[in-house]
Amino acid sequence: MKNYIILSLIFICCQSASAQKKMFKYPITQKQNQVDDYHGTKVEDPYRWLEYDTAAITGEWVKNQNICTRNYIDKIPYRNDIRKKIETLNDYPKYSSPIKAGDNYLYYKNNGLQNQSVIYIQQTLYGEPSVLIDPNTYSKEGTTAIGLAGISNDNKYAAFTIQKAGSDWQEIIVYDLTTKKQTNDKLEWVKFSGASWYKGGFFYSRYDAPIAGHEFSSTNQNHKVYYHTLGSTQDKDQLIYTDPANPLRYFGAEVTEDEKFMFISISEGTYGTELLYKNLARDDKEFKLLFKGFKSEYSIVDHIKGNFLVISNEGTPNKHLVLVDPNNPQKENWKIIVPEQKELLQSASYVGGKIIVSYLKNCITKVYQYTPGGKMEKEIVLPGNGGASGFGGHRNDDFVFYTYTSFNYPPVIFKYDITTGKSTNFRELSLQFEPEDYIIDQIFYPSKDGTKIPMFIVYKKGMKLEGKNPTLLYGYGGFDISLTPSFSASRIAFLNMGGVYAMANLRGGGEYGEEWHKAGMLDKKQNVFDDFFAAAEYLIKNKYTSSNYLAIQGGSNGGLLVGACMTQRPNLFKVAFPAVGVLDMLRYHKFTVGWGWAVEYGSSDKKEQFDVLYKYSPLHNLKKNTEYPATLVTTGDHDDRVVPAHSFKYIATLQEMQKYKSKNPVMIRIETNAGHGAGKPISKQLDEVADIYAFMFWNMGIKTINLN
Repeated sequence: MKNYIILSLIFICCQSASAQKKMFKYPITQKQNQVDDYHGTKVEDPYRWLEYDTAAITGEWVKNQNICTRNYIDKIPYRNDIRKKIETLNDYPKYSSPIKAGDNYLYYKNNGLQNQSVIYIQQTLYGEPSVLIDPNTYSKEGTTAIGLAGISNDNKYAAFTIQKAGSDWQEIIVYDLTTKKQTNDKLEWVKFSGASWYKGGFFYSRYDAPIAGHEFSSTNQNHKVYYHTLGSTQDKDQLIYTDPANPLRYFGAEVTEDEKFMFISISEGTYGTELLYKNLARDDKEFKLLFKGFKSEYSIVDHIKGNFLVISNEGTPNKHLVLVDPNNPQKENWKIIVPEQKELLQSASYVGGKIIVSYLKNCITKVYQYTPGGKMEKEIVLPGNGGASGFGGHRNDDFVFYTYTSFNYPPVIFKYDITTGKSTNFRELSLQFEPEDYIIDQIFYPSKDGTKIPMFIVYKKGMKLEGKNPTLLYGYGGFDISLTPSFSASRIAFLNMGGVYAMANLRGGGEYGEEWHKAGMLDKKQNVFDDFFAAAEYLIKNKYTSSNYLAIQGGSNGGLLVGACMTQRPNLFKVAFPAVGVLDMLRYHKFTVGWGWAVEYGSSDKKEQFDVLYKYSPLHNLKKNTEYPATLVTTGDHDDRVVPAHSFKYIATLQEMQKYKSKNPVMIRIETNAGHGAGKPISKQLDEVADIYAFMFWNMGIKTINLN
């Protein structure tokens, strides 16, 4: 509290005169005399006090900003009609693939508009289901999410993670699958962890308890792997692995299905791994180095007769599948099972005595079945050009499940027979729209340096290309993450309202392997923004839309993308939606797990990397009296991944810098009891989408919309 009093004393307790003259009356945001010296460059940070998200003065600011935003959005005449329409389209049953646990099967089901999906259990694949866990009973607003962390190898127990109000912090609980009752086991301060079972317990990763009041902002350090014995209390858990000399590392534990081998995966950030292993069958006391980090990626698929089946991109940017002898793990001794292809190898599983591998070809999933020796047997034919996931299971399984989806194809679960190679529709869906009514184009456009960038463009049949279609351009471009076709019922409503949806597969993502990723990271980050500009220019040139009808959207790293692009070329876009964005590139690494992103962005602690970051950091490149797009920043008060201070400081600066009497509002929508996005209740999701669509259409000058 003492720090907050000091802060209040050094405020300049009035808003700048320029802000008072603006078209929109925003809440007063006090300024602080804060200047930092970065390698000789003086940088002002007048809204530093907004980083203290638990301070009463910050809470008052949040309340006033939300009131300002609600007063604006709630007056848009068709906002509530949009909300009703997207609710109607989202009201259909949604299922996850069944997960086998001995004779039982677990799966998630949402009846339609339940805030959280319910976990069911049933004996046999077509048996009568019963509720195992209903997360909706844990909180009144439905803000508690529960996820499966791991099933014991004897199939008697299952561990689940509990996440509250969108935070990355988790608790682990355990259910007895025989009695269908919760045990007394409860673990706290878990983050970025599953539960890998071994004998009478499981391995998991956690941090020490944070200082009270700083749970959602303080730096997370000294990740540790523990072993929990079923039936014991957490204080009795055995510390398995930690590395005090390297406090800024992540550690994850994994045990093979037969419990013969254990692996510790180590990373210093979001890219690059080191792998250690231990032979549990031999009762090894110490871990041995399998692959040294952190220049490449390694992931264990399984082991075959004592050799490890591994996916790696060491020397192979698109990855390959190899068999590694742990006694001779050097690369020259690897046996190649599935060689590197032109397409990116996304995943592999060893099930039913076969290897199933998934590739990404021009952002579309392709799946193949191989023998353990590496002979390709067949392609698993998918329903169309979309995205597929799943294919996991056990060594003795006869079939696996996978989920297929596309822009006009809701997630559908298929059962794949490993012997016959046939897929059958496991669950039929009742749709409230006709998939054939929509066109999905995939085009390839040139970026600034001539690189061809893929982009999907989705719209309703019969739409005229006259340059006036409200268009939402979405992008991400980072962290080796690939964007593939996926379904959104709310997006169908948007298309029905005459909207065009475009998704650009920018460099920095993983769509074409590690070279594609590296072309959009560190000092090459500007390539990502240039790719996005070129996507917008393509849409305008080909008369899908024009600058007056173009909105841009992205979340997290995509929020950085939107923030950087709207500061660099504000006249190119009419509306901007930076969501939970990394917007202060000079201080992002000082909060929670932000330090782990330095491998992707670089750090302001280093002079040469500071120069790059300062040049594009959205917060630091807003210019006074500039006409910026109508902007709705979105964040959550419990976001402890990209802390809300990024969004707070950005919108405060944007409101100050926006051109005099601009007709483009710049506002922030701060969701309470919500975090980075995972586990957000459906009711909150629908509210946010309705606000976004209404804000977009209204600021494009569209007074009426067709909701049919």
